[in-house]
Amino acid sequence: MGHVGKPPFSRPLPCLPKRPYSDPMKSDDDPLFVAVNDSSARLFGMGAKERSNRLAVNAGLDCAVTTTEGRAALLADMGFAWDPAWLKALRGRPGTVLTLNGKPVMAHVSAGPGQAKALAEFASGKIPAGLDRLDAETAQLNYAELRKRDRPFVLPLDPADPEPVERAAYDASYKGVTDVLTLYLWRKPAFYLTRWAAQAGLSPNAVTSVGAILCVAAFFLFWNGDYWLGTLSGFIFMVLDTVDGKLARCTGASSKWGNVFDHGIDLIHPPFWWWAWAHGLAAYGRPLEPVMTTMVLWAIIGGYVLQRLIEGVFMRRFGGIHIHVWKPIDSRVRLITARRNPNMVILVAALIFARPDVGLELVAAWTIVSLIFHAVRMAQAQGDSARGVPITSWLS
Repeated sequence: MGHVGKPPFSRPLPCLPKRPYSDPMKSDDDPLFVAVNDSSARLFGMGAKERSNRLAVNAGLDCAVTTTEGRAALLADMGFAWDPAWLKALRGRPGTVLTLNGKPVMAHVSAGPGQAKALAEFASGKIPAGLDRLDAETAQLNYAELRKRDRPFVLPLDPADPEPVERAAYDASYKGVTDVLTLYLWRKPAFYLTRWAAQAGLSPNAVTSVGAILCVAAFFLFWNGDYWLGTLSGFIFMVLDTVDGKLARCTGASSKWGNVFDHGIDLIHPPFWWWAWAHGLAAYGRPLEPVMTTMVLWAIIGGYVLQRLIEGVFMRRFGGIHIHVWKPIDSRVRLITARRNPNMVILVAALIFARPDVGLELVAAWTIVSLIFHAVRMAQAQGDSARGVPITSWLS
């Protein structure tokens, strides 16, 4: 992905060769993103302006080196770093300035004769006249795509110490509702891996590719009963599965193909892992009876598919709301529900006692329990909707 070029100041310029996602909300009335002032700081291996422009493109904005007559502008001071959520929030709020400690951070200024003056005031650290203030210290937004509600960060950008901003950006990219391993166990090591990958110039797709190789390796190791090596390969893959997404969000390198590649692997591979685990029991010396093997695999794989279907139907039925963010109990259950990471915890716990067969049976039982829970929650949501009760996320 390239740097911003140098066309005439009056022309919008694309920040990247092409927009990562098509944006149905985009129109000519959208403001141009204009990075104001400069900073020598480097975040995730990139200059402040380059990274900000990438984030702006991912938010559906065009970039320019300065304001353009007849076009609104979203000004951003490079002396600060901010959560990309602010771009989306300010995009829809003309005449608003985001402030931190009374200083302007980002401003949506309308087109017109006063725009040049507003730009000059903003660049000098003054709040442009006539704009409504939005204080970063008190504002709170809903991260619908990340399934959390939080106060997006705004921080001064210190070129001598960019790590606090990098940590804040990394934390902001984390889903608030996910499994316990991703949320707690490897959150810190994944930060350092994400930072290293960015500084090394690795793309998210490159990280996903390495993870995919390890995912396949885990399958064959499980198939042959080499459970400890398979678990090691699988856990490294699981960590990289966190790193690639965070790397894409933190560097503004998201792409449609990367999204499909990453989530496609996530969606497809778990049933193959459980099948390989069951096959490897014979080589390990703890085979299950054929009938029991069939029942266990039907429970695990069938339960997994049905849970995914419930999630999809829930989102389609209730306006895109994810079942895991309907009520607080749904978010808490998501920490441990029968998905890949919690299932691996069960399997490893059983493997410690040299009983991978029991581990697989426990995963089957937990999958059935999780499926029943989600089926009941789906029925309850249908019942509430039929009675006219709106189905909304508790994070909204």
